[in-house]
Amino acid sequence: MKDNNKKKKVALIGCGLIGQSWAISFLSAGFSVSLFDPTEGVTEAAKEKITARLSDLQNHGLISKRKISDYLNQIYLAPSISKAVEDCVYVQESGPENLDIKQELTQNIDKATSENIPIASSTSGIPTSLYANEVEGNYRCIVAHPINPPHLIPAVEIVPAPFTSQSTTKTVKEIISSIGKEPLELNKEIPGFVVNRLQGALLAEAFNLIKEGICSAQEIDKAISEGLGLRWSFMGPFQTIHLNAPEGIAGYVDRYEKMYQGMFEHLDIEWSSVIKLGLEEELLKLYDLSEREKYEKDRDNRLTKLILHKTKT
Repeated sequence: MKDNNKKKKVALIGCGLIGQSWAISFLSAGFSVSLFDPTEGVTEAAKEKITARLSDLQNHGLISKRKISDYLNQIYLAPSISKAVEDCVYVQESGPENLDIKQELTQNIDKATSENIPIASSTSGIPTSLYANEVEGNYRCIVAHPINPPHLIPAVEIVPAPFTSQSTTKTVKEIISSIGKEPLELNKEIPGFVVNRLQGALLAEAFNLIKEGICSAQEIDKAISEGLGLRWSFMGPFQTIHLNAPEGIAGYVDRYEKMYQGMFEHLDIEWSSVIKLGLEEELLKLYDLSEREKYEKDRDNRLTKLILHKTKT
């Protein structure tokens, strides 16, 4: 993939922490990057921070042993949006999380960018249909929401609006994959997308446990870092519970749905009904219960390696 990226250029609009992190991801995958930030001095400062992070990654063996100067030669500090997007194959906007600013910035990027070049936003929760509805080229606007810090975490949420073209979604997923990321495509828009909604649900209960005096913040953090988070780091919540019952997810729900409903009276979704909508079918295709022992062994091997790593650090 990296060889295919040679001589390709992306424009990164907004050079804060997220923009810098995107730059590292694209640079390490062979792209040239064009940086622009409307605030004076930010672009120059960003290049210095990118240099330091590239050195750190190289010291840890996470990027190739090219000279750092070779990476830096692939950076162009643009004086304007129009100059930044020249000859680019993709635009990633990482401006402030403010609807009015997103709308104006996307309008300006659209006017300056050649037709059919995707314009993605790093927004953490503003749907494309809110900030790009009035954009003339809204068919090429889409959310590509990274998880902080993007240069280290693979997942990127791909969230098209109803007016986003299929070709835009396909192209963005291909570009994101080509820099070693894991695109997660949503079927429809929802405020906050998926990652933040999942995080928000956990945080809501964490704050509630503190409020009720159940335990300390340190104990809650350990419940994730030394408990749930170990499995979730490589298999996620659905695969976890699918392997936690001999009958798979259907068996798990049969055993524990009432317990969870008792814990959370506000739950208005019957888990058993969701299973019948295709969830069980999907999980059985991914993790056939006839191969349950293989999946359990793989889980345990991964947990062993992860625990050994945590013990050493």
